[in-house]
Amino acid sequence: MNIIKVSEDDIIKALNVPELVSSFLACQDVREISKVAYQKGLERFLSWVAENGIEQPDRESILKFKFFMVESGLSANTVNSYLVAVKRFFAYLEGIRKYPDVAKGIKGIAQSRDHLKESLTAAQVKELLSQVDISSFQGRRDFAIINLMVRTGLRTIEVVRADVEDVKQEGGEALLFVQGKGRDSKDSFVILTEKALKPILAYLKERALVDPGDSLFASISDRNKGRRLTTRTIRQLIKDHLRKINIESRKLSAHSLRHSFATLALRAGAPLIQVKDALRHASIETTQKYLHNIERIEKGAERYIDF
Repeated sequence: MNIIKVSEDDIIKALNVPELVSSFLACQDVREISKVAYQKGLERFLSWVAENGIEQPDRESILKFKFFMVESGLSANTVNSYLVAVKRFFAYLEGIRKYPDVAKGIKGIAQSRDHLKESLTAAQVKELLSQVDISSFQGRRDFAIINLMVRTGLRTIEVVRADVEDVKQEGGEALLFVQGKGRDSKDSFVILTEKALKPILAYLKERALVDPGDSLFASISDRNKGRRLTTRTIRQLIKDHLRKINIESRKLSAHSLRHSFATLALRAGAPLIQVKDALRHASIETTQKYLHNIERIEKGAERYIDF
């Protein structure tokens, strides 16, 4: 392939021109949610480029941006997501012969496989639920949310997207149909046991004039009363309840309830394949990590040294 020459008048000098990013996004054969993620990653990159006075990014620039994100404390998932956007963007520029693919071969950062450190014990889960003041309407809502997440492994975004009509009876069993991560429709479900369903029904009974298309859980604040909760609100309310049982750690959050579900289910004897299906993992290898962590602790080689 011929070397692409870059002049000072090249279009790369105007990386912040919306038309260039728009044309890139328009050519991506991905879901809309992925395009939004690409746009967010590119905005972060282009902002960094402008702040650092970089006119013609090269491979070193991409690496510096990568380490800038790491040093800024962004999660491995976020860093890798932004890098994917940047890499695809430069691959696109090379494809239309506007600029060389200087991001080619740039690797993401390794993600931690230690899910267990982000889980709650059974005793902690019981304490978390028992401290919720269910004498108030807000308390009953919060209890229903936390209880649902720890009994089904739902993500916060899945709780936010849930509507009243998504609670259905199939074959005599109560199910909650969910729109999973990266999905366009509610084509998956979790099983609502009696202990998961009862608090939800009690909460809904108190809500006035609930329509099937209304959000399953709604805000009670004066400004947003009745509106769909946000992921930020759910994360915060769970953090607040964790603090009430003296748990305050960056490693324990709303997502820890999902990890707790997986760990507790496996320890109770749930088949690995069933836990995979409940978590809606694409690969059983992802679910296997939970089992590995459990066995690593319970059957660790260190325990065999006794002298």
